[in-house]
Amino acid sequence: MPHTGVVQRNHPYLDTALPRAFVHRGWHLDDLKGMENSLSSFRRAVSEGFRYLETDVHATKDGVVVVHHDARLDRTTDGHGPIAAQSWSAVRRVKVRGREPIARLEDLLEELPEARFNIDVKSDRAVEPFLRVIERVGAHERVAAAAFSDARLARLRKLAGPKLLTSMGPRSAAVLWANGWAPWLRLGFLCRGAMAQVPVRQGGLTVVDRAFLRTAARTGVEVHTWTINERAEMARLLDLGVHGIVTDRPDLLRAELIERGAWQA
Repeated sequence: MPHTGVVQRNHPYLDTALPRAFVHRGWHLDDLKGMENSLSSFRRAVSEGFRYLETDVHATKDGVVVVHHDARLDRTTDGHGPIAAQSWSAVRRVKVRGREPIARLEDLLEELPEARFNIDVKSDRAVEPFLRVIERVGAHERVAAAAFSDARLARLRKLAGPKLLTSMGPRSAAVLWANGWAPWLRLGFLCRGAMAQVPVRQGGLTVVDRAFLRTAARTGVEVHTWTINERAEMARLLDLGVHGIVTDRPDLLRAELIERGAWQA
């Protein structure tokens, strides 16, 4: 099988049955509508039976890793401005939708020790603080790192070594896709990461199809699709053979998996 960088096929993060159901930014439905990436949204997801949680992190100017998607506070909190320009003493006073404080990553990891986290490291300045938190909490076996930057992922791998599981960056995913159209090139050795976490389509291109899944299987990586919020599309992708689905509608994904006898509660 082609070499794929630091893929750990036997990593504890991947030791559960397929398919994997990822709750995107926590359970922000019902009474938690709008509370994405809040501690209460992740507690709720776990209480609803989900094992895999997707989230995002940034670092404050003094190196505290906080759970938040946007670089700025404005959209989902009562705060303003970029997180990277503010100290934790300021950010800790900000509330998500005016209801609860932004969580630190270590709060999330310590509060939910049985959950597994797919964490999008959103900035270069967050790399080293993120790794320090994972090391301090001892969370390598239940964390996978993601990023929309191949360079950032390479730095994460270099600093953490093989104990840190990572997804593929955009360049590796593109190589995987191209190899589906030209399998004789056998480009899997250029891919880095244990999981291709990709949209089903990118612009006018279909990314996830049978060719992509065949190439992923030859390369030894899983395919997770995001962000899938319609049940019919969930069903189609599961029939196609994807290994995981990231969704803002975990209620629909759970219902589909229960109907298939594939719910891993």
